[in-house]
Amino acid sequence: MDGPQKYTAIVLGAIVIVGIFGIPLGDPKFVIQALVLEGCFIALTALTIKDYKKSAIPNFIIAGVVIVGNSAFHKHIEIMSTLHPLYNAIILITGGYILQVLLLITNTLAYKKQRQAYVGKKTLII
Repeated sequence: MDGPQKYTAIVLGAIVIVGIFGIPLGDPKFVIQALVLEGCFIALTALTIKDYKKSAIPNFIIAGVVIVGNSAFHKHIEIMSTLHPLYNAIILITGGYILQVLLLITNTLAYKKQRQAYVGKKTLII
């Protein structure tokens, strides 16, 4: 596993940890959805660690979905803007925005490096 992919795996691991703290704070009627989302992040972490080359695209998609999802719910916006309750706001801001943006950045760098390696192999064959 190279540098950018390693950082992507670290960010995904951090998202999983923040998610574990955040699930008990959420609305009980969305626990199933939260667990499915957490499972997706765990699976993406495992795929990234195992150096599965196709994990970059789902990383982009899930980060975008989480950012849009957090921005779409009025209750989330209210908690983050008022910082009440503070612990929920910290979890939402950290897990829903900061770590997701870091995932997009590290994943972009890893994807670019994968593409360069692929183009490099292709030109060597020709």
